[in-house]
Amino acid sequence: MKKTILTAIMAFAALTGFAQSEYDALLFSENNYEGTARSVAMGNAFTALGGDLGGISINPAGSAVAGYSQFSFTPSLTFSTNVAQGVSPYSDGYLPYFADPTKSRMTRFTIPNIGMTVNWDTNRTSGLKNMTFGFVVNRANSWEEDVYAVGRNSTTSFMGAMAYDATDRYLWAEDLGSADAYDFLPTDVWDKIVGYQSGMIYPYGGDADGDFFIGSSELLLDDGSIPLGGPLDQTYGRHVTGNKYDYLFNVGANISDFVYLGANLGITTLAYDYSTYFKEVAVDPSDFENIFTDNQGNETSAYFKSMRHDYEYEATGTGVFAKFGVIIAPGWFRYGAAIQTPVATTIEEEWQYAGQTNFTSAEFNGAAESPEGEFRYSLISPFRFNEGIAFKLSSWGVISAEHEFCDYGQMRFRTNGADRDYFEEVNQNIKDRFGFSHMLRAGLEVKPVGGLAIRAGYNFTSFSEKFDLYEDNFTTTYRHNVSFGLGYSSKGSFYIDAACRHNLQTAERFMTYNDYIYDDDYNVIEFAPELENRHSNWKFLITLGWRFQ
Repeated sequence: MKKTILTAIMAFAALTGFAQSEYDALLFSENNYEGTARSVAMGNAFTALGGDLGGISINPAGSAVAGYSQFSFTPSLTFSTNVAQGVSPYSDGYLPYFADPTKSRMTRFTIPNIGMTVNWDTNRTSGLKNMTFGFVVNRANSWEEDVYAVGRNSTTSFMGAMAYDATDRYLWAEDLGSADAYDFLPTDVWDKIVGYQSGMIYPYGGDADGDFFIGSSELLLDDGSIPLGGPLDQTYGRHVTGNKYDYLFNVGANISDFVYLGANLGITTLAYDYSTYFKEVAVDPSDFENIFTDNQGNETSAYFKSMRHDYEYEATGTGVFAKFGVIIAPGWFRYGAAIQTPVATTIEEEWQYAGQTNFTSAEFNGAAESPEGEFRYSLISPFRFNEGIAFKLSSWGVISAEHEFCDYGQMRFRTNGADRDYFEEVNQNIKDRFGFSHMLRAGLEVKPVGGLAIRAGYNFTSFSEKFDLYEDNFTTTYRHNVSFGLGYSSKGSFYIDAACRHNLQTAERFMTYNDYIYDDDYNVIEFAPELENRHSNWKFLITLGWRFQ
């Protein structure tokens, strides 16, 4: 049986937004910090540094390090690239579908940082010398992806997989075709309702448990076998956008220029949009004969031409948390640490299916659309802890390094009322499947001449999953990004920073639809398409800022 790596399963799990999985919890709990151009250029290694509004997300004590008030605004552009290609299910490398790689690109404009802090000088020479109050908005994560793949398949089809699943679920055609089917059938068969009502699948018999279904791309032979009628041109598309922002109410305190304390009251917002489609077009419609029977029992032949199945999913959420930090600066050496409480996020989901099927005789064409499904629940994301060190390199720069970890096995879904036990199984899966994720960050800033700064940074993140769906250990997988940038500070209050961050290419594998052609021992005879998508992106940021005494 084929296996997929972590990101593959996450992508597949997103197809069922109405059935929250452990991978949805991970998707919305993970952070991949952005912020100002300076913080991004230095790999966000600001636990022990401070002084930058982007770094307040990392350590709230950083606001107290700056002995001045400041304002910053950071726009950015993201250029995302995806290359998708089929993965051979055979040891000899034979690839029966999606044989050619397909590249797609996306460009997005966003604002990962805006904020202001106000410094209050107590006019004391020791003890509490300064306090800082601020409101800062930094982006904690973002999603941008546009995947596209095309290929020819002569063995399996999306509609065949749907028909098999409808039979396996013991569904009745009468129920699927009912005008109120969405009211009494569970949400996890809404795609089959759309498939039936749009003409993608239809019954050909049955037993006491339910009807047997066949896809409009399949043929029912006299021996009872159901092969694909002929070759199909298939197209897969996926579009993902979204952001997770932290709105931070910050307070910081400078104790004798030696100890800096800080706290954030944070409000997290997330917006995640996911849409996917699958198209099948008959290379030769005459290979795909369908028999239609009218109310008088008269039979008419029509031939399948094309179909399209769409799924749209949207999640929005709001959560609250607190974060506390300290920086100790005994001179050229600095130590910093911060801890963030669990984030309690209320999430609202909406999803919808749509489908259409076309035949050589237009009178048999069909189209259907489900209502919008809705669900509301809570997600508890776990504690985070980070600590770091930094060294001042005389008067011409700094270097910093830090470690952050989070135990994703502590994530939990919750809901209220009669459905209180709804998440019992998935919460157990989270506990069993996930563990610690470690993030290492490093940054360097060099000032060769007055007013000019050159920066570089690196991030390393380990995935938190311990086992795959088959309870086997995952091969250790990591996410990397590198960054660099420049900064200029005028002799007045104005400063400008620029940064570039490159997320190194990562690969995901996912099934476009399920395997469904088996032998008597339940071994796969013909494999459904599995795609590998290689994703990378470049982010460019510019920060405009002003400092005030």
